[in-house]
Amino acid sequence: MTITIKKCQQADVKKLQEVSIETFEETFKDQNSTENMETYLAKAFNEEQLLKELANELSEFYLIYVGGEVAGYLKVNISEAQSENMGDTTLEVERIYIRNRYQGQGLGKHLMNKAIERATAQNKQSIWLGVWEKNEAAIGFYQKAGFIKTGAHAFYLGDDKQTDWIMKKSI
Repeated sequence: MTITIKKCQQADVKKLQEVSIETFEETFKDQNSTENMETYLAKAFNEEQLLKELANELSEFYLIYVGGEVAGYLKVNISEAQSENMGDTTLEVERIYIRNRYQGQGLGKHLMNKAIERATAQNKQSIWLGVWEKNEAAIGFYQKAGFIKTGAHAFYLGDDKQTDWIMKKSI
């Protein structure tokens, strides 16, 4: 199994959109209403929004490939691009999305290592992320990677106010 990680370019926006919608639906559709899912997906993962995120110099996307197929991606943010003001010494892992058929193959660990590599290269002291309090599999993955819960913040899925745990790791 050949695994490669490549920086995502604007020309990759269709792949990024496809993986975003697919993985978000696979992970969260059973716990949320159809209306809230449709509203969120249309807002968060439309092509214009993704192109805007890709153009932000304070954010980076990395696609992970298994063989020649996109299996998932990583999005990291620094400075003002972070979804919470955590200061200039931190890097946010906003998304680690892995398609269901590639779960359990260590790809999330590859992407987390990429995030740590990017944080280290930019002299950051810590990395942080927000994870839905009901996403037990992701919480377990992050805890195993050394993250600890340091707080919480609101996340809106459509009109549903949900709670994301803020988890942080020193590097």
